[in-house]
Amino acid sequence: MTRDPIVECDGSAFHEPMVEMKCMVDENLIHKALANPFRREILRWLKTPEEYFLRSRIDLGCGVPLNAIHARSGLSQSTVSAHLATLIDAGLLVSTRVGQWMFVMRNDEVIRAFAEQIRKEI
Repeated sequence: MTRDPIVECDGSAFHEPMVEMKCMVDENLIHKALANPFRREILRWLKTPEEYFLRSRIDLGCGVPLNAIHARSGLSQSTVSAHLATLIDAGLLVSTRVGQWMFVMRNDEVIRAFAEQIRKEI
């Protein structure tokens, strides 16, 4: 098993997630992910995280820590984790581990490709 390349994020080593060079969009997974209003809200929060989270919690290179999303949501940790997993599986979010912390950020390339696909097909 090969490991992902180690990169730096604010001086902390972490393993960068595997990202396809070509933007692969699974339209059905994305539709399923976007069907839930809370998951759409998470995407809105992460579009402009400085509006929704303390600046000290945001790492521009890594995103927003999961615990900040959990705290803002008011939902249980397991519920938030399940919603985030759906967004990650659909390719709408990218997760990065830094030490003991897990960060997420939007995958704008996939979001743009999906929007373009919808624009062309519908």
